[in-house]
Amino acid sequence: MNHSSIETRVGLLIGLTLFAVSIGGMVEIFPLVFDEGTQPIETVEPYGPLALEGRDIYIREGCVGCHTQMVRTLHSETQRYGHYSVAGEDVYERPFLWGSKRTGPDLARVGGRYSDDWHAAHLADPRSVVPVSNMPAYPWLFDNVLDGEDVADKMRTLQTLGTPYTEADIAGAQAAVAGRTEAEALITYLQTLGLDMRNYEAPTSGAGE
Repeated sequence: MNHSSIETRVGLLIGLTLFAVSIGGMVEIFPLVFDEGTQPIETVEPYGPLALEGRDIYIREGCVGCHTQMVRTLHSETQRYGHYSVAGEDVYERPFLWGSKRTGPDLARVGGRYSDDWHAAHLADPRSVVPVSNMPAYPWLFDNVLDGEDVADKMRTLQTLGTPYTEADIAGAQAAVAGRTEAEALITYLQTLGLDMRNYEAPTSGAGE
């Protein structure tokens, strides 16, 4: 059977096309049924209640529009920011905040690099600590106080998606957040970024993260 005899028979052409697509789809999709997915690195922990609230504030204020959270494997980046990003550190990120634009520096390894006081000054008046900064100030974060009413529901939703929060974690969530300012929450979140990678060593067996 040559090409012309197939191409002139519409029904046969459609049938063979569907067969080829089905085989290709099975080859691509079927192995995923047995794939355990990305495994967390040993040190990774889900965000605590206050950091989780801080992450939502980070998203709300559009920080991801100017800061990436993904260190590429380029030597210049690992020299400046630290170990390149790996999938296993982001297993509890929903949504992930890798970003694509660096108006400001990458923040994937910023945790512990500066003090809480430095972050507070930077949020209130960025140029007081970085004179050439073009980042806007966020004074309202110091006035807005959290009540923590929604944080337990957020954690329970994430729990259903696989984040290993315990019932005790969820039960104490509101108390951990209520009365804290948005600035405190955001700083708590920033101070967690990259801590899991401090002592990370890439696997040598060739296994995936």
